[in-house]
Amino acid sequence: MTVPPFPVPPSQDPIRPDPGTSIRISVDETEYPGRAGQTIAGVMLAAGLLSWRYSSGSGAPRGAFCGIGVCFDCLATVNGQRDVRTCQRRAVDGDVVVTQHDPLPRPPRAPAPESAAESASEPAHRSAPEPPHPSGPDSPLREGGSGA
Repeated sequence: MTVPPFPVPPSQDPIRPDPGTSIRISVDETEYPGRAGQTIAGVMLAAGLLSWRYSSGSGAPRGAFCGIGVCFDCLATVNGQRDVRTCQRRAVDGDVVVTQHDPLPRPPRAPAPESAAESASEPAHRSAPEPPHPSGPDSPLREGGSGA
């Protein structure tokens, strides 16, 4: 059986966007054209933008990677809302997109070491003893243990 190249004529394909419905979005104050039904990432990719964010750790460029909303590489601020997955959000005429470049959060600072005089006046903090390891000599998980 041979499948024709167009089982559904393009003029009757319900998935195709209406070719007459144009939209415009701005990305970092530059306007780009798109079609109704495209995602924001689709509009950006069609305009030649391959990356619009940088990874927090290495600074590597990021854009649409998975295209299904799993990887979060396509995040941007859309109309003031942060962390929008642009591969999932349909573009609307007049959307304002601002790219995000967030640094890694800084680890909390370690407390300053106490002086010898301060530590002598306060009681030492002692932690509770650790429970026996589940695979220790008396563990029911060990062969020949008392629980076996």
